[in-house]
Amino acid sequence: MNNYNYVTILFVFFGLTNLLIGQEILTVEEAVQIALENNYQIKIAAIELQIDEVSVSMGNAGMLPQVELSLTDNNSIQNLSQTRSDGSVVERDNAKNNSLNYGIALDWTLFDGLKMFADYEQLKETQKLGEAQLKQVILNKVGEVMITYFDLVQQKQQLTALDSTIIISEQRVDLAYNRFTIGKASKLEVLNAQVDLNTDETLMQRQKELYVNTKVQLNQYLARDLKIDFEVVPEIFVDQALQLPELETLVAKENPTLQAEQINKKISELELKQTRALRYPTIFASTGYNFGRTESSLGFTTNSNSRGWNYGFGASLNVFDGFNQNRNEKIAKIQIENSEVAIAQRTQELMSLLNTTYQTYLTNISLIELEGKNEAIAQENMEITVEKYRIGIIPTIEFRTAQLNYINAKVRHSNAKFQAKLSEIILKQLAGNLVL
Repeated sequence: MNNYNYVTILFVFFGLTNLLIGQEILTVEEAVQIALENNYQIKIAAIELQIDEVSVSMGNAGMLPQVELSLTDNNSIQNLSQTRSDGSVVERDNAKNNSLNYGIALDWTLFDGLKMFADYEQLKETQKLGEAQLKQVILNKVGEVMITYFDLVQQKQQLTALDSTIIISEQRVDLAYNRFTIGKASKLEVLNAQVDLNTDETLMQRQKELYVNTKVQLNQYLARDLKIDFEVVPEIFVDQALQLPELETLVAKENPTLQAEQINKKISELELKQTRALRYPTIFASTGYNFGRTESSLGFTTNSNSRGWNYGFGASLNVFDGFNQNRNEKIAKIQIENSEVAIAQRTQELMSLLNTTYQTYLTNISLIELEGKNEAIAQENMEITVEKYRIGIIPTIEFRTAQLNYINAKVRHSNAKFQAKLSEIILKQLAGNLVL
């Protein structure tokens, strides 16, 4: 590369560097942290988990007694007329009568076929299900943020590549015009060079549009002002140490979707216990202490007061319900079998996706090295071609071909790193250990 090209590229490099100094550099770790704090879907899942956590209580499962305070105060004003057995008549206008009763009562189910214990365990499993669902939402959103972030890195690299090719196209226009002015080239060569430059600038504008729109999308995932501007890191680094056997073990243990299916099976087993409990009697006890007072302006008893304990026991047993009990138990057993099938299906789907993604991951890693070599070769070829074009020993079409080969090699290399990173993120999502 001659001194002119070297100085030009350095000028562009330092110009871009000075431009970026004034902008926020957002790292992928910072983006993930912002998403964990702000993302609306994560917040909704976390609130739903809080509801499940609050619901886990012995009282909600029916294991604790119910205590109730009551107060009743009845009053009346009436015109009364009474004819007694001895024939006497008693009449009174505006006779006042009132009755006041208050007390405390306790009702407690002592035995219900152990259904209350199954209810309590079901509440615990529902909480675990909420935890698995929250983990899945977090993994999905973190994955979206990371993929979008590294897509921006790739797009930024493509912008840099397009910027380089525009510089080369501008040099080509200048060289073609200089050759035209001294009579060593035709006007057609100048026009072709200008058309190619315009084409490169159009591609640059399209790429800038995509870059800005992807920034807006990332800001949306982060649930912050969509107009916040930022810059991303310049390079993508891929974890090349992932091993398939380790990933398969992690999927079986940590994948939240598979965990949810396993929890659903436990819930189905508890529902069978709840249904079977209805075969047993329900035994309950009740007690209370009541106060009563009655006043009447007319009658044999004008004032009455009472207070004292009441207590008792009761039991109920379903003797016959039209065979619904047997039917419900059969349905509950079928639900357990269905849960087992769902676990097997989900396991196979996840393992299939894991294996195919891992193969894509290996391919992309190998392509990183290959496309890196291609980029180096294309760059060297471009430098040689520029010098040959400068001294006029190659045609315009050969110059453009070398230029396009160079830009395409840079784009393919960048895309290979992004695709490898994408495969890495998906693999870690499936394994449930995406770094948060």
